Amino acid sequence: MDKKLYPRIGEEVIWVTLDNGLPVCIVPKKGFSRKYALFATRYGGMDMRFRLNGQWLDTPAGIAHYLEHKMFDTEDGNALQELAMNGAEPNAFTSNAITCYYFDSTEKFYENLEILLSFVSVPYFTDESVEKEQGIIGQEIGMIEDNPEWQVYKQLMQSLYHTSPARTPVAGSVESIRKITAQTLYDCHRAFYTPANMCLVVVGDVEPQQVLDIARRVLPKDSGELIERDYGAEEPTEAARAYAEERMEVSMPSFLVGFKCPPQHGGEEQHRFAAIGELACDVLMGESSPLYARLYSQGLINGSFGAAFDIMPGAAYAYAGGDSKDPKAVAEAILAEAQRLVREGVDEDYYKRIVNANFGAALRELNSFESIAVSMAEGCFHHYDPYRFPEVYDSITQQDVLDFIRENFVESHMALSVIHPKEG
Repeated sequence: MDKKLYPRIGEEVIWVTLDNGLPVCIVPKKGFSRKYALFATRYGGMDMRFRLNGQWLDTPAGIAHYLEHKMFDTEDGNALQELAMNGAEPNAFTSNAITCYYFDSTEKFYENLEILLSFVSVPYFTDESVEKEQGIIGQEIGMIEDNPEWQVYKQLMQSLYHTSPARTPVAGSVESIRKITAQTLYDCHRAFYTPANMCLVVVGDVEPQQVLDIARRVLPKDSGELIERDYGAEEPTEAARAYAEERMEVSMPSFLVGFKCPPQHGGEEQHRFAAIGELACDVLMGESSPLYARLYSQGLINGSFGAAFDIMPGAAYAYAGGDSKDPKAVAEAILAEAQRLVREGVDEDYYKRIVNANFGAALRELNSFESIAVSMAEGCFHHYDPYRFPEVYDSITQQDVLDFIRENFVESHMALSVIHPKEG
């Protein structure tokens, strides 16, 4: 076992890689009755094209999310119900780059862990059950498509990116999921649900050896091949189009403005780049920024306004949005403020407050078992240590943040997505 101590944040983490290639992460939380387990695969909505057995496969949009839904089916029934009857609270989610199955419980934890590892590693699909699920997921997609917040986001991604699979919704479309068969699901499971492409994270007051023994007993003895993925050619930094709009049932315009950033390729550099991107968003347009105060006083934004930074395979972007009577004026104000900050710099005390606030938020995340587990899995898949965030913040200077703003918050990288109220 590789035990890592983090004296600056008072944490420790145990890492073990099993003979089958599965990384296992155990985060001890002594004295807690609650225990949490997350079983993740590095497979998400963007992994539509990949090489399996020497051949390139193009799979339908939404298949990773579809597979997540079907994984709870077992030959004996449904794993969700089995876990719930055992006192656990189970669930799952699929993002652009990762699929996670998880539960928390205060009792029968090891029994529940065995159930989790069993149903995720042993798929059971029939043509009939796959066809039935198409109607259920089709309804889910229909509800999402009717959501203005989702539409403004989808419109933004399709404006920022030319060909990247970041343009494609994780759930796919009603048309794309009709192409999914039981065999397609088995192919994707065989490709991506292999020990070396997965990560098990357990948080709580557990016996590490017992966790490892269950994993060794339940999971396959060997791992499949590491799968080559194709996210398309690396995109230019310029946005695909500057503006997109749609009309829906909203009371006032809803918008997102995005700025395309260089793609990241894992490692500590990605961890650091993400921290710089988040700091840049807060310095430029966070709730305590001069820009936020000015736009709010002018009535151009309200409490719905927020900003964030995100990284996906082959893609990275900063974005902000909410409701506004004049989204174009907000976008122009963000550009102008970025230029002013690059020209004049940032007040030192204000910058320190932003860094301290972000550092404090990272510390608070240590109280969330869910956040710990997801961050550990993502760090494992992208080859960085999420608990080294104090050292990451130490390495970032104000000039790093200003350089990020200067290089990325520019008009050629920008796209504005707006949902207007329907006329009349």
